[in-house]
Amino acid sequence: MSEPRRTTDSEANPLLKAWVTPFATPPFDEIKPEHFLPAFEQAFADHSAEIAAITNDPAAPDFANTVTALERSGKLLSKVAAVFYDLVSANSNPAILEIDKEISLRMARHWNPIMMNAVLFGRIAQLHENRANLGLSPEQLRLLERTYTRFHRAGAGLSEQAKTRMAEINERLAQLGTGFSHHLLGDEQDWFMELGEADRQGLPDSFVASAKAAAEERGMAGKAIVTLSRSSVEQFLKSSARRDLREKVYKAFIARGDNGNANDNNGTIVEVLKLREESANLLGYPTYAAYRLEDSMAKTPDAVRSLLERVWKPARARALADRDEMQALITTEGGNFKLAPWDWRFYAEKLRLQRANFDDSAIKPYLSLDNMIAAAFDCATRLFGVTFEERKDVPVWHPDVRVWEMKDRDGKHKALFYGDYFARPSKRSGAWMTSLRDQQKLDGDVAPLVLNICNFAKGADGEPSLLSPDDARTLFHEFGHGLHGMLSNVTYPSLSGTSVFTDFVELPSQLYEHWQERPEVLQKFARHYQTGEPLPDDLLQRFLAARKFNQGFATVEFVSSALVDLEFHTQPAAAAQDVRAFERRELEKIGMPEEIALRHRPTQFGHIFTGDHYAAGYYSYMWSEVMDADAFGAFEEAGNIFDPAVAKRLHDDIYSSGGSVDPEAAYEAFRGRPPEPDALLRRRGLLDDTKAA
Repeated sequence: MSEPRRTTDSEANPLLKAWVTPFATPPFDEIKPEHFLPAFEQAFADHSAEIAAITNDPAAPDFANTVTALERSGKLLSKVAAVFYDLVSANSNPAILEIDKEISLRMARHWNPIMMNAVLFGRIAQLHENRANLGLSPEQLRLLERTYTRFHRAGAGLSEQAKTRMAEINERLAQLGTGFSHHLLGDEQDWFMELGEADRQGLPDSFVASAKAAAEERGMAGKAIVTLSRSSVEQFLKSSARRDLREKVYKAFIARGDNGNANDNNGTIVEVLKLREESANLLGYPTYAAYRLEDSMAKTPDAVRSLLERVWKPARARALADRDEMQALITTEGGNFKLAPWDWRFYAEKLRLQRANFDDSAIKPYLSLDNMIAAAFDCATRLFGVTFEERKDVPVWHPDVRVWEMKDRDGKHKALFYGDYFARPSKRSGAWMTSLRDQQKLDGDVAPLVLNICNFAKGADGEPSLLSPDDARTLFHEFGHGLHGMLSNVTYPSLSGTSVFTDFVELPSQLYEHWQERPEVLQKFARHYQTGEPLPDDLLQRFLAARKFNQGFATVEFVSSALVDLEFHTQPAAAAQDVRAFERRELEKIGMPEEIALRHRPTQFGHIFTGDHYAAGYYSYMWSEVMDADAFGAFEEAGNIFDPAVAKRLHDDIYSSGGSVDPEAAYEAFRGRPPEPDALLRRRGLLDDTKAA
């Protein structure tokens, strides 16, 4: 990219001024793409100067002048980066994406010399070696250990030659990760399928309404389209009676990033795996998975494989049994074809209707977005005493974004919560939680700004957005992450909120899902969007009975993705030179049913290839599910899903402690014992199959 145009100075650049907004929130209405490069320039310079001052401090290292000073450094960089990456992922445009290509490289070039600074690491290592004699509090001790580990694992102790190579690898990986996400967004933006009147057979009115809203979003008012947003695709595959169109949509969805066009991700994956392997070898690890998992609850690839294989066998057995029933159903209906992947969801719905007299379309009118948001808030109020009030005076990045103020039991401001719920072309697919500012108490009480971003279908013509049960669960899941950030009560920013091991971070989110499907919650908040009538008791009972239906399929598509992720990072990178062949080989090895695809095929597996956060770590959702299924048992055993004593432990030991406590210790403090693995199989309704498998 060409030299940044300095169209603004620090006086005019909103990113470089104090924010005179409610709660000092980002003034999104003032921020323009051209403000970012000058702001990053200033932030990089400020941070480098702060790091130099710590490194060159003539005083002997102590906790205050080294570890605490590091915690205080980089405030402007954190502030600018949080706003920038929110826009990159939730409301991008060509100018922002172009800047992203440059900033990803500049960010790597900025952090490499910091994380591999031998003098700075020497100060940290000296403190770490003498940690028992420093009189530190438990949180300070945890921070020192995590800081030492972070620098050590970044290569601060390597030879100069190895550091130079590591820096080159980090820079290239940053570019590749950004390219991967841009390619994926490109394929998702480029494809849509228009639905004429004859193409709408079987589609519920709510889906057609959202398909019209999606068309309007793309400037095609009056038409209706299916997009490659997961919520659009999955609902279409469940409902459409047009088998030819289901095939078309399915094939487009699983081909994202694998179309041999300018957005193709195959070459990116090959290079990423090669560089990750080299970086792990430089640090003394045999594989990238061994490197990543050492700093996790799981510790080793074998421990991960053991959990996944334990779940795989009963899940596969259940999926194959369901497949055979669906094939019989096709034959009974006179269909002269073999069940294909684009048929699974359609016939699974028919089978569920047959077995449990329930389908998703029956309950959707009772799951309006507003009511499910209210339900998520109400559960938090009943568990933790916090309250939520919508604010209309906080600037946002898109007109659809809503903001609520969270207060504690005493009415004191605790956090702001931003909800950005609807799919749009400028937003990457999926659902996630992030923050614009993290909680900390190092220099005064800093309240967090927490975001939930989803991709639900928008209602058309003023109609409310209606959620599927999966969408409603996603809303609670992301809000669980949100609570982890908002209830955080730690001193140091590096330990705030979700700054925990990847295989622990999903516990607060997945645990929160349990409340969404409880009768006590649904009876109160599942109301018909037109009549306001509560969910009829017989429909509620049928919904609860159907919850474990199709769990074989759901578990197979997830576990297979987790196993492929593990194999990508355990086997030599050369084994994945042909990504499609590697995928095919691994799926054959585990006996993947040909009627089910990976939840994330490699070329669209953003979790593991847009960055390294979940690389060799996609299993984390399953690892955390062992804990969340077991943790909810504490409420069930108490006989009250809002039991005050259990909720207080949950707040104190899990949601508010952030990364200040070792996760195993945190879980055992809450539950009084380690998690019981069978809870996961029980929750998914797979326990009986274990004995048969």
